[in-house]
Amino acid sequence: MSEVKISAETRSEFGKGAARRIRRDNKVPGVLYGHGSDPLHLTLPGHELLLALRTPNVLISLDIDGKANELAIPKSVQRDPIKGFLEHVDLQLVKRGEKVTVEIPVQAEGELAAGGNLLEHVLNALPVETEATHIPEAVTVSVEGLEAGASILAKDITLPSGTTLAVDGDTVVLQVLSAQAEEAPEGEAAEGTEAAEA
Repeated sequence: MSEVKISAETRSEFGKGAARRIRRDNKVPGVLYGHGSDPLHLTLPGHELLLALRTPNVLISLDIDGKANELAIPKSVQRDPIKGFLEHVDLQLVKRGEKVTVEIPVQAEGELAAGGNLLEHVLNALPVETEATHIPEAVTVSVEGLEAGASILAKDITLPSGTTLAVDGDTVVLQVLSAQAEEAPEGEAAEGTEAAEA
């Protein structure tokens, strides 16, 4: 679990115009909330935040206005659908030792049984409850030798110590699909080509 330090400033301007001005300065508007406190509106450095968010569930140590230091995890990130730049971020206030519910990426390793079958990620991320300062970066699942029709359930996945499922154990996470032969036989394809040329 990586912890990234970011300086932030409180902001008192709201609305689309204010947000555009913030983004023009290569900064990102955000909100910090949690623990029953009033939402705190922040301005965060765009480049540093972008780098931090490359790590799923990154723990951010916020230095707010050079005085208050708070721990937070990203809960909602809005990006421009075309250009991909950050438009807004919601951060959840956390404390050391506190349990939080997050989704961690599921990574598959190993080779499926021969036959050209396909592995489907029913869930790309697994909902879990874990300590805020020790959120696993991902869980790795072996699919070695699995055949068509096989599936891996949430309860089949080994979780790190201190982490528990936040989803029904019988939820399908990965499944192996039978390869479908969609190509036409060579003879039919050849006849079609000749007809098109004629």
